[in-house]
Amino acid sequence: MTKYARAIQQIVESSGSHMTADQIFIQLRQIYPTVALATVYNNLGKLCQSGLLRKISAEGMPDRYDRPQRHDHLICQVCGKLADLHLEDLTEQLQNQLDIPFLSYDLKLIYICDECRQKMKQDPHQDT
Repeated sequence: MTKYARAIQQIVESSGSHMTADQIFIQLRQIYPTVALATVYNNLGKLCQSGLLRKISAEGMPDRYDRPQRHDHLICQVCGKLADLHLEDLTEQLQNQLDIPFLSYDLKLIYICDECRQKMKQDPHQDT
């Protein structure tokens, strides 16, 4: 593993949030001031492919990166807020319903967060 990959993995795993590549790049530049954004994207791709990080994709939002431990996510459809959700592992139940074995699943529940619901109540004609 390269020094950049190791640092990126540590940044993501120690973060309390779900960081975008740009956010990771900003933090990595504090350690390696000459690093290029392309280096961040290349290493994120390799770390995700090897299972050391997870990429979280949601339509209309930048990809975000997370630790690889099994958990699910809540995503606000309006503001993009992303939160961890710890549900019972559904692997066995899903496998019982399928005719083919699968490697993993990624559950994302789309909702509207409290803050966005409050804004919508205050201005119901606001285009969200």
